[in-house]
Formats: sequence, structure tokens, C-alpha cells
Amino acid sequence: MMRGRVATGGASDAFELRPVVHVIGLFVTALGVIMLLPASVDWIAGHPDWQVFATASAVTVFCGAAMALATAGPIQSLSIRQGFLFTTGVWLASALAAAVPLMFAEFNLDFTNAFFEAMSGLTTTGATVVVGLDRAPPGILLWRSILQWVGGIGFIVVGLAILPFLQVGGMQLFRLESSEKSEKAVPQAKRFAFLLLSIYIGLSVACMIALLMAGMTAVEAVAQAMSTVATGGFATSDASIAHFDSPAIEAITSVFMLSGSLPFLLYLRFVQGRPDLLVKDAQVRGYLRFLFIVVISLSGWMIVVEHMPPLAALRLVSFQVISMATTTAFVATDYTTWGNAPVVVLFLLTLVGGCSGSTTGALKVFRLDILYLALRNHIHRLIYPHGTFVASYNGRHVTDDVFTGVLLFIGLYIITIAVVGVLLAVTGLDPVTALSGAAGAVSNSGLGLGAVVGPTGSFATVPAAAKWILAFAMLLGRLELFTVLALFSRTFWKQ
Repeated sequence: MMRGRVATGGASDAFELRPVVHVIGLFVTALGVIMLLPASVDWIAGHPDWQVFATASAVTVFCGAAMALATAGPIQSLSIRQGFLFTTGVWLASALAAAVPLMFAEFNLDFTNAFFEAMSGLTTTGATVVVGLDRAPPGILLWRSILQWVGGIGFIVVGLAILPFLQVGGMQLFRLESSEKSEKAVPQAKRFAFLLLSIYIGLSVACMIALLMAGMTAVEAVAQAMSTVATGGFATSDASIAHFDSPAIEAITSVFMLSGSLPFLLYLRFVQGRPDLLVKDAQVRGYLRFLFIVVISLSGWMIVVEHMPPLAALRLVSFQVISMATTTAFVATDYTTWGNAPVVVLFLLTLVGGCSGSTTGALKVFRLDILYLALRNHIHRLIYPHGTFVASYNGRHVTDDVFTGVLLFIGLYIITIAVVGVLLAVTGLDPVTALSGAAGAVSNSGLGLGAVVGPTGSFATVPAAAKWILAFAMLLGRLELFTVLALFSRTFWKQ
């Protein structure tokens, strides 16, 4: 984990690459060590892929350690510009390293497909180019889920500790209350990271045990638990959760997908003796209320219009609504047979996402809440031009910079999907596949509409150029757009 804190200076901050490269090297080294887990599983299973993971581990550790040692030195803080570069650099370097075993393991992916799969995993998108998961060796199944698990906890830390200081998309509303004294920064950061990791591991272990009890094998339970809590969507079967056809597994998965979509900061407050905050939080209450309304409405539609049995409708609709809204995008049934309206509703849910400080992607519920407040205040000002209106959210005053950040983010979000969609169409994809695929990549749900990128399709048939565009779109969406796009500004690189 990063030591110290993010310094909140301006564009004139001293810009030194050494701390950024050092921290990225540490992350790459850690990822190389983690590769020993799938190596061990394949070795126990007697599968030759263990040699691939072991070799990739040695190479990755060597490269990461070399980066860290060559740039060793104390890091008291990271400036804002260093924070932008560090955040993007970690995901890119990790994706490159994670792609290595995918290139030489049993599926023998080329570099484009391996990088796409690795980026999809680390950004918890869940789009896959791998076909034949049901007969895949255990190591590769575990590695794909590990990538999502690592990406999930990584984004929680970034979303709670870094993005608020970078003032990305209104995230400054969620700054942690902490001392600004430098001598306290490091121990606070370490304790914060340790508590978050403990909670994340606890949820993952609980999910794994529950899935084991529901009938999954050990490999399936471990892999599915990591993907579920990370709201990633990588499954151990080509048919996703539908492979198990188990109401118990669907219920367990739903509970833990939902747990991954809630603010981990509130879990932190829970273990610190403030359990009431989890039920009082405006974002959580609004999110759960929204999901309940959608589940009841869509279930009613399926019962009345599609003549689905009530219990089956409630079971399948509940699972798919939670799966889509959390951007996990597990599939328990081919919902494209439900009719046009349900398919559109489920697709739009992938653009919503969960709460801030969670593992989910997409817009996040708080931004939609802030958008509503902005629209309400604007209407009030139209009616009462001389009135004074103060907006608050979760008991905190919403400042103009938060309004601006949220509105700019939502506008840029829509523009990004449109631009990515056009670029995908240029590669030869049809309009529905291009636009929905772009939305699925930016929202980190990994699902679109149609036979290619829909719930029954595969990204394996997508052109190579489109895969690189989609991989970049995944990174943009996972790091909240501005974090990556800022690096393309000439101002960013000026001393």
C-alpha cells in the first residue's frame, strides 16, 4: 500500500517521477508474488501450467523489485500530479504483468487478447475472450478471479484515499477525516489500509464458505467468491451462474454482490463501533430503495406480461437486477428472451453502479443524487430568482465545486461512451454492438446488447483494434475518466 498521503497542492507542485515509479514497482512485485497461488494450485492438480505461473512470477518479481530498488527512498507525500500518474500507472503496469501468464498458459492467448483479459480483470469489468472455461485448468480460473479481487480492493483504496484529494467527479464530498500532521500520516494510512483489507478478506471468506455449503467445488467457490465480492463478473463456466441452476447459489451471490456495492467506509465505521451509519447513510438507503422498486416493477412485468411463475420471476429478476446494478453482470438465465423492455431496463442498470467507495463501476448513486439536487435547486431558482437555496447531502453542505464536478463527470461520461462507440463502429462493429459495448466497457459491467457483446456472446470475435479501444475504455471507466484524461493535457507535464 502507498505510504504517506496525497499532498493537495496546485499545478506548480514539484513533479518527481521517482516516488511514482517506486510505488508502481512495489505493486508489480506484489502481483508477481501472488502468481505463486495459481502456480501452487496447478502443481497440486498436476497441470503443467504451474511452470508458466512460476516463471511469470519470477520475471514479474524481478522487474518490480528492480523498479522499486532503483527508486528507493522516503516518500512523505504524493503531489496531485503524482497521484494522477501513480493511479493510472499502477493499473497499466499491473495489466501488462498480469497478461504474461495468460499468454503462455493453456489457452495460449496472443498479446492483444491476454492484455484485454488482464485489463478486464483488474478493472473488474468481466468481459472475456476466453471460451471453454468449463474445461479450463484450475490455475487459470483462479488467476482471472484473483485479478478481479486485487482490482476491487485496489479501487476501494484509490476511491477512498486518493480520488477525493484529486477532486475527481465530485469525489471530494467523501474525503476522509484525518489529521494533516505529516508524522501521523503514515501510521494512519497503514491502519486504514489494514482495516479495509481485513473487511474485504472477511467478506470474501464468508462468501466462499457459503458457496461451498451450497454445493460448489473448492476451486469454484474460491474463484466465484473473489469475483462476487469484487463485483467483477468472471465466472468458472461459460454459462456464468446459470451453469449451477441453483437458487441457493444465486441468493448467496446476490447478497455478496450487494455487499460489494456498498461503501466500504461504512463497513469501517461499523467495526469501529458505528453500525448505525450503515442504515442511516442517504446513499445506501436511496440505493436499496431504488433496487427494491426496480425488482418489484420488473417482477410484476414478467408475471403479467411474460406469464412467468411468480416465484421464478422474483428469483431471477432479483438476481439479474442486483447483478446488473452492481456492474457484476453475472448471468443466471438468458434474459434476452424476456422481451425488449426488461432487456433495456437491465442494460440501463449497468450505467448506474453502486455506491461511492465500493467495488462497483459506472456513474455511482451519489452522482445521480447530486444531479437531482442540482436540478431541484435550478428549478427553485427559476421560480424564486432572488431566493437562497442550500443543498445538503448526508448532512454535509454540497458546495458549487461538487456540483460542477458531478455535472462535468456525467457529461464527460456520456461523451466518452459516444466517442468510444464511434471508434468501435470504425473497426467494423454494428451500431448496437458498438454503442452498447462502449457503455459496457466504460461502466465496467462488461455486457452490452446483441449476439456479440450480450449475455450469450463473447468478445473473442471482436476485432483486435476494437479490443484495444475497449481495454482503454475499461481503464477510463475504472479510474473515473479525469484521472486518465488528465495525463493527456500539456499542462499536466509542465514543470
